[in-house]
Amino acid sequence: MGAQITVPSETRHSGILGIGAFRPERMVTNEEICRTIDSSDEWIRTRTGIESRRFAAENENVVYMSIEAGRRALENSGVDPSEIGCIIVATSTHLLLSPPAAPIVADALGLDGPGAFDLGAGCAGFCYGLATASDMVRSGTANKVLVIGVEQLSVTTRPDDRGTRMIFGDGAGAMVIGLTDEPAIGPVVWGSDGSQWEAIRQDKDWLQYFADLKEDPTADRPWIAMTGIAVFRWAAFEMAKVAREALDKAGITAADLDVFVPHQANSRITDLLAKSLELAEDIPVANDIAEAGNTSAASIPLAVEELLRTGKAKKGDTALLLGFGAGLSFAGQVVTLPDAPAN
Repeated sequence: MGAQITVPSETRHSGILGIGAFRPERMVTNEEICRTIDSSDEWIRTRTGIESRRFAAENENVVYMSIEAGRRALENSGVDPSEIGCIIVATSTHLLLSPPAAPIVADALGLDGPGAFDLGAGCAGFCYGLATASDMVRSGTANKVLVIGVEQLSVTTRPDDRGTRMIFGDGAGAMVIGLTDEPAIGPVVWGSDGSQWEAIRQDKDWLQYFADLKEDPTADRPWIAMTGIAVFRWAAFEMAKVAREALDKAGITAADLDVFVPHQANSRITDLLAKSLELAEDIPVANDIAEAGNTSAASIPLAVEELLRTGKAKKGDTALLLGFGAGLSFAGQVVTLPDAPAN
């Protein structure tokens, strides 16, 4: 008969210990975007809520941005890098199939050889990573976990594609997750609708690209493509149900919320979700999309950082996070917000 396996039996709670962000310096206006697509500043603002977005410099790839955001999250949390037991990098735009970004980021940050892996769940990626980190902490797999959401969409969207170019931007956000005295990260509500996978996709795989090159040396490389209306309808109407379920699982109602942080996909989607939840008019609702655009997996942590940095939200506030996108995947959870970032 096999030996009895021992697992931690004490009750453990998880929470966000600190947050950090990296936003590229280069600000790209709607006017600049419209040099390569058929649109206008007014159209983009009214249909998406986006006024500008950030594009990374040549050296600011996924690894670079992750290191910067991770370093700031560690500093703001007061956690020594050697205490991190695992690092999760949520991204869809790390340009190497191997190795993953996470081990490289861990080494650069001086982490002491933690578990390290990348996670691909599109715009829901950070909330997936947050849920995984929370479960790690509560189960005893790790005492502290660094979760990073990062994207470099400026190099993965075609400059003349009207359906994507006006929407997406670059950036990275990070949170340190660790033990807390009271529950500070609620149960995740997550899922997917793979029947609509084509709504947000890479338009060809790399083998097809290489085959195309044999026929035409000028063949176009793979790009991210999106059917905007399909995504809009799905998110605007299905995600309200997910939001309510996340509230139910956390044992609270929308009236108990201090802050709402949906994925920064489109301001009209955000407005519809807030209306569906019947949020009070004075509750802060993330609007980082206005200056950052849609940063996919980086969207949620960047939006939280902006709310805390500007004083629209504060430490101890109860916030509903809701990520959704490619897959079509989604995830949401209620959290208690940490201190505002000092850097």
